[in-house]
Amino acid sequence: AVRGQYEGYILEQGVPEDSITPTFAALRLYVDNWRWRDVPFYLRTGKAMPEKVSEIVIEFQKPPHSMFPLASGDAIPSNILRLSLQPDEGIHLGFQTKSPDVDIVSMEPTNLEFHYRSAFRNLSIPEDYERLLQDALLGDASLFIRNDHIEEAWKIVDPLIEAWEDATVSPLYSYPVGTWGPDAADDLLAHDGRNWQVRK
Repeated sequence: AVRGQYEGYILEQGVPEDSITPTFAALRLYVDNWRWRDVPFYLRTGKAMPEKVSEIVIEFQKPPHSMFPLASGDAIPSNILRLSLQPDEGIHLGFQTKSPDVDIVSMEPTNLEFHYRSAFRNLSIPEDYERLLQDALLGDASLFIRNDHIEEAWKIVDPLIEAWEDATVSPLYSYPVGTWGPDAADDLLAHDGRNWQVRK
């Protein structure tokens, strides 16, 4: 886990000068069962970042070999499935396609995408919390997290928060406003030969 605090946070009104409150967190988690064994789950969240976005990015494993003879130095990157939750709800599937009618195999990135706003232009799509507030008023709990899920989430997070109280266990990294967090968050993934998938 990596925690951070954006530069200038302690200058905000009501924030103590010695505050160690994190405004950023990056985590690497694993699910302890046979289906997800050795599959890392990376989470990143923070304040004062370049944009407000909530999404789930799934990076598929690369094939062990290519069925096409590629040009020297070329490699086929992983396919990427991106589930955009906010602000522009939709789905993106990024994959490689073979360029037609060329002697040397050339692969080009291709993106299939679906967006609710463009697909349903004639309908009014609820804003961020509009649907949740309406469901709460109607007593419909289908979109809300269950109590046992909340308890399980706190079982995971509580030990981390407790460890963060000790600066010798986990330093509080600083990061500039308008960035995707401290460099240590990039190092967390680089250690595994990966990098954060940023929308383009």
